[in-house]
Amino acid sequence: MAFSVTLGLLLLTLGFAVDLQELETKISGPKEDLLRGLLWPSAWPLRSEHLQRMDESEDQEFYGQARLVTHIDDAAIGALRRYYEVHFHAGAAVLDLCSSWISHFPAVRLARAVGIGMNADELARNEQLTEWTVKDLNKDPTLNFEDETFDFVVNAVSVDYLVHPLEIFKEMLRVLKPGGMAIMGFSNRFFGTKAIKLWLEISELQRCQVVSWYFHFAGFRQIRAKEITAKGGRDPMYVVEGVKAPISDEL
Repeated sequence: MAFSVTLGLLLLTLGFAVDLQELETKISGPKEDLLRGLLWPSAWPLRSEHLQRMDESEDQEFYGQARLVTHIDDAAIGALRRYYEVHFHAGAAVLDLCSSWISHFPAVRLARAVGIGMNADELARNEQLTEWTVKDLNKDPTLNFEDETFDFVVNAVSVDYLVHPLEIFKEMLRVLKPGGMAIMGFSNRFFGTKAIKLWLEISELQRCQVVSWYFHFAGFRQIRAKEITAKGGRDPMYVVEGVKAPISDEL
């Protein structure tokens, strides 16, 4: 398995004085606890070059044509939907970031389901949303909602495209209610020219670790990474989640 020198140097600066194959072994724990044994970096570890992309052209041009397709197979979609079902509850308010024509939500009666995406045609076809807006989060990472608006913030197979992840995750934390949860689901399927450089250079398990950094440095608690790949499915499926501290913890 080949990894870049860039990532190797990055890991060494964080105190991982091990080769990358050894690191891979260390984070290959139980599927329910992929972050076991790893320590948080003392400071935000990513630099601007890690967040660059091969294609830095306008995202609006790239996503301007509607793509009414699913980017992961039915087994992976089912795994993500079942994972949402475990956590979602009737009457919840959910924000779907980088949304499209389908949100993979379970059959739970939500009070509010808001989508933010890049293509109006796709979002207009999403029958799971109660409202939506077109916005390029790579240009403006702010979320135009009041504090403590949502019970859940989710993102399906698009966290790898965020070039301002820390800013967006801080906004996610702000708009979540105390005790609210954010769930980032991803696979190994993506547009390579639009994914951040670091994502292309690391393994699937290390991607879980990078997303956990986003959560940690934004201020989330109870950060976990899990593999939820469905048996017989072609596409792997991972989730990394974090919780906003309940009011009792903030006092």
